[in-house]
Amino acid sequence: MSTYKTKYPHLFSPIKLGGTIFRNRIFGAPTGYQDLTYDRFPTPGATAYYARKAMGGAASVAVGECVVDSRSGKGGINHVPLDNPEALASLSALANGISRYGAVAVAELQHAGMYAQESQKMGNRVYGPVDIDNLHGEVVHSDGEATRVYAMTEEIIEDTIEAYANAAAFAKRCGFGMVLIHGGHGWLISQFLSPFINTRKDKWGGSAENRARFAIAVCDRIREKCGRGFPIEFRMSGTEANRDGYDLDEGIKIAKALDGHVDLIHVSAGNHEVRDAFVVTHPSMFLPDGANSYLAAEIKKHVKTPVATVGAFTEPELMEELIASGRVDVVELARQLIADPDLPIKARDGRESDITRCMRCFTCFSNLISNRQFCCALNPEIGTELIVPDLAPVKTKKTVLIAGGGVGGMQAALTASRRGHHVILCEKSDTLGGALRCEKDVPFKDKLSLYLDLQAKRVAESDIDLRLSTPVTPELVKKLAPDTIIAALGATPVKPPITGIDGGNVFGAEYIYQNADKAGKSAVILGGGLVGTELAIYLAEQGRKVTILEMLPELSDGGNQLHGIALDVKLRELGITVSLSTKALEIKAGGVEAERDGQRVFFDADAVIYAVGQKPRSEEADALRLLAPEFHQLGDCLAPKNIRAATEAAYFAAANIGRI
Repeated sequence: MSTYKTKYPHLFSPIKLGGTIFRNRIFGAPTGYQDLTYDRFPTPGATAYYARKAMGGAASVAVGECVVDSRSGKGGINHVPLDNPEALASLSALANGISRYGAVAVAELQHAGMYAQESQKMGNRVYGPVDIDNLHGEVVHSDGEATRVYAMTEEIIEDTIEAYANAAAFAKRCGFGMVLIHGGHGWLISQFLSPFINTRKDKWGGSAENRARFAIAVCDRIREKCGRGFPIEFRMSGTEANRDGYDLDEGIKIAKALDGHVDLIHVSAGNHEVRDAFVVTHPSMFLPDGANSYLAAEIKKHVKTPVATVGAFTEPELMEELIASGRVDVVELARQLIADPDLPIKARDGRESDITRCMRCFTCFSNLISNRQFCCALNPEIGTELIVPDLAPVKTKKTVLIAGGGVGGMQAALTASRRGHHVILCEKSDTLGGALRCEKDVPFKDKLSLYLDLQAKRVAESDIDLRLSTPVTPELVKKLAPDTIIAALGATPVKPPITGIDGGNVFGAEYIYQNADKAGKSAVILGGGLVGTELAIYLAEQGRKVTILEMLPELSDGGNQLHGIALDVKLRELGITVSLSTKALEIKAGGVEAERDGQRVFFDADAVIYAVGQKPRSEEADALRLLAPEFHQLGDCLAPKNIRAATEAAYFAAANIGRI
């Protein structure tokens, strides 16, 4: 007789929505894949990306950004058109790619309303609940007239309701098992719901009942067109999380109006057009796990329809507790299923300690915006599902020596070991994790520490020959005679050539991370890159007065623009002083003398901390370069970049060893 018993019985109990049974309570929240065809149809890469989540055990996988009206409702260039019948083949392949693994394929129905920038660029009129000046600035047509947002007429409203229903019916025809109506984050339906935007005087505006009329009409028409058994999920903002948006009391009114018209009320937060609210909609690393779950829990008290929560979930224990306590019925994951799409399988199997937790670093989302490609700092397979190497054991097994046990070194060792190679991992210190271990006590970097611990655990549990306190020297290489050397030696902090830099009150950023008491009551940080700004936040959260001096006219987000928003919000929240276009001239006992706008300025500080960059350990790598038939140099010892660059380079370099 089986003795199996899951630790999370409520999380893995099925739920029936409409006529469909979902295998558990973990739903894949919508994410918009951007690498589409010229006609904005899904590609095989898109199918592989979404299908990978279904393989991992999620009950549903939502395809984001499917537009219901391409003429007047496109907010982004890469929204998938549900009003183009030519999309049938690719959307059917996508839906089948998801459903073949037991998950329900979900299509997110979007209409940007007054934020339909792409429709404006195409020369089309854009509509919202009311007349309004273009919120994105002037867009000039060939006739020289600037566009505006026009109030929807009764006829346009009815046509748009029908467009939603037709899009849902088309999604159903393609094989999607549910639609998710996006009624939050500032899109068209939330524009109608907003008491601040929708000031219409007819039946579609004014009172809460009238403002909800459009949303209800969309839901009811989809129900008529697709049948009662076809489930409808409705995403709403429980609060718009900004002073010009509605609060939770209004969110409760909206949910009560929707009650009975949909099968699942999906409670998110924020408005995508408000910069500071972005990091609430998509919780940053500075917010706690499940930061927005209180919204769904409160709304559930007022409705009979099942309620889902979303935002910053990584721990199965928290998900189980929320469902077991009756506060929510479903937990939706977006970035976490990018960091580890196998979370559902691992949690059900009792292997939650093997889950790679999302760090909420925004690498995935920022890269999607800048390059239209998904990636992950911790998961090198995301975005490369079609080309990811076959990690089955290779025919030609080699001895692989890896110098350096940081992020890149550990990933290279694990990948090479999985391929069947004999791997020797040497780390000169007594701990795996590299320079990032200096941040182990930083509260908002707890997920990074968990990741480093997890990778170290994976190394310890493998057949990798781990040698701590062992620097890789030419002599050691000659003794071991490896077939392949991977140099993942890291970098050293750059010490700027400033008068007074060797003073007793001057420290490097890594040292202060481990010895915060040396920062005194006030600190000046030289350097406004990610290291400097994150250190400033860490010290300010401990009650210190912190000033950042940066020579450039703006802080650097390291190419991660969304994390840059989160940093900016936190810097302002903590009252951290930022002095841009400022050059440090001399460090003295009481602070830093600097030049700004041609004037000398003195910044008082107990401690001065430099965070001005890293220098690769190139010479150490060069000493190993010609000592084995195959050599790879990666991570910061090649060019200091970020965790994602190190992880990805390590994974693919190691996977390629022994291929021929």
